[in-house]
Amino acid sequence: MLEIENLSAFYGQGQALRDVSLHIKAGEVVTLVGRNGAGKTTLLRSVMGLHTDIRGEITLDGHRLTGLPTHARARRGLGYVPDDRGVYASLSVAETLRLPLIVGKGGWSVERVFDAFPQLAERRNSPGSKLSGGEQQMLAMARVLRMGARLLLCDEPTEGLSPLLVTQIGDIIKAAKDDGVTILLIEQNIHFAATVADRHYLLAEGSVAETFDNDQVRSRETELLEYLGI
Repeated sequence: MLEIENLSAFYGQGQALRDVSLHIKAGEVVTLVGRNGAGKTTLLRSVMGLHTDIRGEITLDGHRLTGLPTHARARRGLGYVPDDRGVYASLSVAETLRLPLIVGKGGWSVERVFDAFPQLAERRNSPGSKLSGGEQQMLAMARVLRMGARLLLCDEPTEGLSPLLVTQIGDIIKAAKDDGVTILLIEQNIHFAATVADRHYLLAEGSVAETFDNDQVRSRETELLEYLGI
């Protein structure tokens, strides 16, 4: 579904990505792991069109994305949950959920969102500025699921969340996958990653160093944790 070929990304004279190639099949959940500064967020932003100083090719379902503006990529089925969540401070939960453009048939209804995130149902009239970090993360994910995006890009959705909320985010990712949504996520919690993802790419200094399946993650857990500094 998503093909990235020889992607390099630059910030002025600095290079964040070096000839990255990866492929994701429809319906897969794939994680990017790596140390801080490895280029993970830059990769997601490049796919979404938010970082444009790049070289290489990005295609979605065989259609070239390289050069398309961000809104055109969203209309083609890309959804992005940034690491800062991007929740509007003055809009209520209910207003935020009514905001997204519906780009696909599989978009979640507001009722389904509230069933999946009961905390959001309880806070439906609360502005984004009054939500906890966990509630903001739920709202950021729910907003994209409302769109009916076919490929969901998530930047560390479990960072800073309690174990209970991490489990809930995992359940949402699995439900989205069951709906046929393809997911590429940055995730440092390799225990969590192994419960939701099919495959894992390890980025090191802007390049793909290795790929793992879940059995390899489990067998090399100590080594990976030491490398990631967790």
